Amino acid sequence: MTELVRKSAAELGELIASGEASAVEVAEAHLDRIAAVDDSVNAFLHVDRETTLAQARGVDERRAAGEELGPLAGVPIAHKDVFTTADMPTTAGSKILEGWRPPYDATVTARLRQAGLVILGKTNMDEFAMGSSTENSAYVTSRNPWDLERVPGGSSGGSSAAVAAYEAPLSTGTDTGGSIRQPAAVTGIVGMKPTYGGSSRYGVIAFASSLDTPGPFARNVLDAALLHEAFSGHDVMDSTSVDQAVPPVVEAARRADVNGLRVGVVKEFAGEGYEAGVSARFNEAVELLEALGAKVVEVSCPNFSYALPAYYLIAPSECSSNLARFDAMRYGLRVGDDGSRSAEEVMALTRAEGFGPEVKRRIMLGTYALSSGYYDAYYGKAQQVRTLIKRDFEAAFEQVDVLVSPTTPTTAFPIGERADDPVAMYLADLCTIPANLTGNAAISVPCGLSDGLPVGLQIMAPVLGDDRVYRVGAAVERALEDRWGGPLLAKAPELVEAK
Repeated sequence: MTELVRKSAAELGELIASGEASAVEVAEAHLDRIAAVDDSVNAFLHVDRETTLAQARGVDERRAAGEELGPLAGVPIAHKDVFTTADMPTTAGSKILEGWRPPYDATVTARLRQAGLVILGKTNMDEFAMGSSTENSAYVTSRNPWDLERVPGGSSGGSSAAVAAYEAPLSTGTDTGGSIRQPAAVTGIVGMKPTYGGSSRYGVIAFASSLDTPGPFARNVLDAALLHEAFSGHDVMDSTSVDQAVPPVVEAARRADVNGLRVGVVKEFAGEGYEAGVSARFNEAVELLEALGAKVVEVSCPNFSYALPAYYLIAPSECSSNLARFDAMRYGLRVGDDGSRSAEEVMALTRAEGFGPEVKRRIMLGTYALSSGYYDAYYGKAQQVRTLIKRDFEAAFEQVDVLVSPTTPTTAFPIGERADDPVAMYLADLCTIPANLTGNAAISVPCGLSDGLPVGLQIMAPVLGDDRVYRVGAAVERALEDRWGGPLLAKAPELVEAK
């Protein structure tokens, strides 16, 4: 593989800016890598070489014309297939949107283009972002580059796999219950969930509107911060967008210092259900933070234990409402429209064929939770629990600056192992869900291996404290890379390229 695909996003940006490499050359190197290994990894649903190279040529022309461009101009990126793109299909991993070409770009997409990033293609995902393994994609199952028989996490598993397989230096994802942090953890890369409202949801096909949060994947903390800064900020097209400046995430990532910071270890995220290797790597990371000058204390957040059941009432309730728009009448798949059936029959046939089992399961669960006579007992009670979890966070952040935990209770599990056990699948998000319910910033950074598979450290901060998690994450990353002699990802087995 060409050395260009091994470079970080920051390094590629510098090479392109200095003229040592062109955006076209960098794009070609990554397209060649995709052609060589993606038949094994299945990270991408759509790649259009000509469209990508046209974007890269445009960046080279803008630079040649003297236009001042950002630090990521010309850097390739893999884009999760939940963000609308006017020049590429957007399917949300579902047959109900197969072949659909949106008439507009999502805000995140538009800002990527404005910053000069080159979109390589659209990545695979669990259908409508519902899942923790990418096995719920209607098209293909993505595979973990560390072990092709294991999952790359989900729902943004295609994006995490693309970065871990060196098919792209950066990628986008969305985090509704952990769908950036969990796949980042199990593929040995960095994944960030910004503060809710800090990145625009306009043009993101909705799963759960009060939870969905676009965020970055990268192979190191600085690259994630650069991408975060490039597409974040207030957006008048999103009514939930926060009208405040983006926190100084790049500056924090460069600082990489935890001296004097108060770090809280969440008591409830330990014990039964956690793999021994995951617990061991987490404890070592905590000891490392202490050695770097942080003050570590144990913090109790008693209502975190109710986060998982609360989430699996709130998220399906919102999805049952959001997915009502896929009705065969306006766009997407239409089944049975032969002139002999009513609109209701066509709608029922289309939704039966177009939605996969997990999407149907969550729509039914959500519709039930919102139904007359059950709303207060289920959805209403879950929202009350959400408030209690928010209070736990607020009380904790009066004592500490950040909270830490394992990102996931286990390493990547084998493909198919949890396919028939939805509850076991849902437990993959046990540690990540609280930050979604409250909108807090949270990141996952690699902290070692367990039986040869990556383990992630989760760092959580208050709302709009995004810079804190980058500061801590970068300090951990720097110290561990010094110990390992390089990035954790360098320890991954090399993928066999197609002949």
